[in-house]
Amino acid sequence: MSSLKGKVAIVTGSSRGIGRAIAEHLGKEGANVVVTYVGNRDKALEVVAAIKASGSDAIAIQVDMRNIAEIRSLFQKTLEHFGKLDILVNNAAGKNIFKLTAQMTEEEYDAMFEITKGVYFALQQAAQHIADGGRIVSLSTSGTVMPIPTGGAYSGCKAAIEQFSTCLAKEVGGRGITVNTISPGVTETDGLVLNQEQVNQLIAQTPLGRLGKPNDVASAVALLVSDEAHWITGQMIRANGGIV
Repeated sequence: MSSLKGKVAIVTGSSRGIGRAIAEHLGKEGANVVVTYVGNRDKALEVVAAIKASGSDAIAIQVDMRNIAEIRSLFQKTLEHFGKLDILVNNAAGKNIFKLTAQMTEEEYDAMFEITKGVYFALQQAAQHIADGGRIVSLSTSGTVMPIPTGGAYSGCKAAIEQFSTCLAKEVGGRGITVNTISPGVTETDGLVLNQEQVNQLIAQTPLGRLGKPNDVASAVALLVSDEAHWITGQMIRANGGIV
């Protein structure tokens, strides 16, 4: 029996990479999934097709996570189409910019924190509309506990998401809703920009001996949104092969 049968999930930024893996994994577990995308509708529809092929329902909705009105519309459209919401996975991310603090521009800083603001208001919508017993998972980064030069603004915008989540867990716990964050390490996606020497160094530091894959993160998300994880909330869980 599918563990998420009949559940309705929103997975933001799910047309590719980690988000796609999460959406398809939840679909295989029986959840009906709202796939969101910014510009690549064709890729989003591929994910919808894959979820439907697994036996679940899915729709694609275009959402710019920098636009609060569009975030509110996403939740309204989800409720209109499926009649409820049980799971929110905040995966959408903007451009990750790594620069020395002395060199970071205001525009670059704002570009990252605009998405963080969007995550906050997506959490607000979930707090208002998610069903009792629901599950909320947001993605952060292991960089919040493994500081590197040039990573200040990036790690800062992710650390804020962790704090949004731990506070929200205390606000909605009385309704049986769990709120957690997952912090991946370096993960093999089409957005990974590292040379082979850097990859080898990261692998050498990772006890499990390889880089992460999107499905590794998706499996961790699936665990946290399952019924079995009903006693896990307010936690920041690292899915990174043990690198930190």
